[in-house]
Amino acid sequence: MSQTRGRYDFCIGLVLAMSSSIFIGGSFILKKKGLLRLARKGSMRAGQGGHAYLKEWLWWAGLLSMGAGEVANFAAYAFAPATLVTPLGALSVLVSAILSSFFLNEKLNLHGKIGCLLSILGSTVMVIHAPQEEEVETLNEMSHKLGDPGFVVFATLVVIVSLILIFVVGPRHGQTNILVYITICSVIGALSVSCVKGLGIAIKELFAGKPVLKHPLSWILLLSLIVCVSTQINYLNRALDIFNTSIVTPIYYVIFTTSVLTCSAILFKEWQHMAADDIIGTFSGFLTIIVGIFLLHAFKDVNFTLANLPLSLRKDDRAANGTLPSTYDCFNQDEESSACLVEMQSTESLSARRNGSLSAF
Repeated sequence: MSQTRGRYDFCIGLVLAMSSSIFIGGSFILKKKGLLRLARKGSMRAGQGGHAYLKEWLWWAGLLSMGAGEVANFAAYAFAPATLVTPLGALSVLVSAILSSFFLNEKLNLHGKIGCLLSILGSTVMVIHAPQEEEVETLNEMSHKLGDPGFVVFATLVVIVSLILIFVVGPRHGQTNILVYITICSVIGALSVSCVKGLGIAIKELFAGKPVLKHPLSWILLLSLIVCVSTQINYLNRALDIFNTSIVTPIYYVIFTTSVLTCSAILFKEWQHMAADDIIGTFSGFLTIIVGIFLLHAFKDVNFTLANLPLSLRKDDRAANGTLPSTYDCFNQDEESSACLVEMQSTESLSARRNGSLSAF
């Protein structure tokens, strides 16, 4: 009977986790559609500090969709193990990328697709090898954890870095560098997750009949959560308004996941009990994320797909065999002269780049 019950709970948790990814992935598309509608109306854009999106129903639909996804994700942890639920959060990246190609006409090139895949794989490896967090049952225990010098230093650094990004870096580079606004909402998100965990403990104690409303930590966590979530929403909207959704979503997922894992490790001292294979897996996953982010960000403007790959290989083979057409042959073929000359120029440029010549640029 217990085995049947466990299987039933596992299926419920799996469905909730997948539903969470669908809701969260779709929320990015709804928010982006709402922001684009406002831009067409001439309203001040969120990237410029405007808040007209608060009057747009599509944006609110996206916010409600994200809220439903977060609730489903929270509920999934009650039925399925964290090693299943947390990696499935990566599905929201795929959902967002697929929906954006249909509804926003945003395309990912081959490098972007590989970068997305590597980012998801790296994050999944990190989550798999991350140890289980230490059990905290009461607000007093949570208060002791939050007062630990290591966490105090971490939280202080997060606040200082966020303030520098908001008031110094953001006004100068926020419109051109995709990492500025995403980093702000991601590192602040690590603190918001800690607040959510603390409030979860408070709710459990409240149902148990304990006077948690008189505990000052409950109100501190609630106010901190409101501030953190408001900041996240504001700067995530700016990033979505300025940059491609297919780029924003995976980068936000990776940085946010890394920030949460780091915060959780410091807060609950998980790293002290990590085995050697978990340490290696964590570093391997992190390096994989870095490679994925590089491919995703550095080559986002390169128009290269799988359809170009056979043609490129064929040109390389012909160049290696010395069978490329000459200029004389091209001018003797009137119908194909344009395509032939384009092929010659592309090949010469490729050869020049391989030989280190700057004249090809």
